[in-house]
Amino acid sequence: MGSRLPAVAMILWPLAAAAEGPMSAIDWLSESVATPAAAPVAPEPPVSGPVTVPQVAVTVLGQPTIDAAGVLPPAVTGLPRALWGLGQTDEIIAALSRDRSDALPALKGLFLTVLLAEAEAPADSGGKGELLLARLDRLLALGALDQAEALLQAAGRAGQPDLFRRAFDVALLTGTEDRACEEMRTTPNLAPTFQARIFCLARSGDWNAAALTLRTGVALGHLQPADEALMTRFLDAELDDSTTPLVLPDPVTPLDWRMLEAIGETLPTATLPLAFSHAELRDQAGWKAQIEAAERLARAGVVSPNLLLGLYTDRKAAASGGVWDRVTAFQRFDKAMADADPAEVAATLPRLRDLMAEAELEVPFAELYGPALMALPLTGPASDLALKVGLLGPGYEKAALSRDPGGDAVEGFLLGVAQGNVAGLTPPDSLARAIAAAFIAPDPGTDLTALAEGDRLGEAILGAIDRVGEGVQGDLRGVTEGLSLLRRVGLEDVARRTALELMLLERRG
Repeated sequence: MGSRLPAVAMILWPLAAAAEGPMSAIDWLSESVATPAAAPVAPEPPVSGPVTVPQVAVTVLGQPTIDAAGVLPPAVTGLPRALWGLGQTDEIIAALSRDRSDALPALKGLFLTVLLAEAEAPADSGGKGELLLARLDRLLALGALDQAEALLQAAGRAGQPDLFRRAFDVALLTGTEDRACEEMRTTPNLAPTFQARIFCLARSGDWNAAALTLRTGVALGHLQPADEALMTRFLDAELDDSTTPLVLPDPVTPLDWRMLEAIGETLPTATLPLAFSHAELRDQAGWKAQIEAAERLARAGVVSPNLLLGLYTDRKAAASGGVWDRVTAFQRFDKAMADADPAEVAATLPRLRDLMAEAELEVPFAELYGPALMALPLTGPASDLALKVGLLGPGYEKAALSRDPGGDAVEGFLLGVAQGNVAGLTPPDSLARAIAAAFIAPDPGTDLTALAEGDRLGEAILGAIDRVGEGVQGDLRGVTEGLSLLRRVGLEDVARRTALELMLLERRG
């Protein structure tokens, strides 16, 4: 590189040498931009004895704060703007950060709503964006990339490195990386790392500049040997004269994944964080990989069931077993529904319902077909099964009203739950008794009541989600308390759907 190296180094040094900010809760984020750390302030010597200073939350009146950004307004969520009320930011973040991947579908949906809700920032937020970042990181962990992208847009990133870093990875996994690279190029206060700069230069077709940047990064010692090997092979496999297999990064970042894909060493996403499944939805992936990725994301409740419908019916199954059995059964059932053929629906529904249950996709299936199934003149076992599907879908109350109560205690109780009235009904088991208590004499318990009455509604709702999940694993009082809190704060629809899922799904929490 000769005498050109110093000049290039002078240009790139500030980009790579900037100190990193606090580590994200998501350990697989790409190092796409450097975040300058705040300069430490040296303490002044004391001028008097120690003084106890009370903690005071300070915020600037009338100034918008990034932590208040949201996608869903109160009119949509049913949640107040003062969702966090008197809560402390660090305690709210701790509550948001708990793993709820095993929650019931209705509670997963509620959690997403909380993450996306427009709500006033906590009084102590100070406009630092910590709560926003925590919400974004939880969306990324859940695989909710479309939702994370919408929240990023609502926040108005304005070139903020921490937000751009997350937006860049969303773009890498959803196939919109060229737009992200352009934003990086045209935003002066974004300092791209060598890895991101090399990738974006290559994407723009400037391979010579990308290769020069790689050599500069290596000369300055800003690239680890593993990064150097991957990027060298990414730019031109012929330049890499090493026969040693690449050492896979740990953890794998979206930027790593895209470069590995480019050199023909694509990693399957099934064993990677859920967000990576979105990369398999692009046209570059095979049909089987697309279906399996969509199933994982639908199971998590972060994509529309219509995505599954489109993929399942895209073409004829290529084989049998596993995902292909679901494709074949789905297509037969879908045709029967399209033909409005009760006999064929009755013949194909049981098999498909079992396959959907094996894949834990009963709720997406119910959202697709529940109301239409209830409209068909089915009889016998097919009618009973259609009712269960209908009760798991959005039209659960209408499904219950269309059914004449029979002598079956379990069915009668389900119909009562769907209508929000179980008075006079006999709960068929201990779980049903815990559910019934929440509808007859709601009691959220001391802790949840204290949060709700202490102007910390958001934390109370998160606690209710957790109490239901804990309750079905042990003390069923948690089910009663969680459902009671949801009903007390006006989340009746979520409470009913959760109760129905507790009764109807083979997994419980």
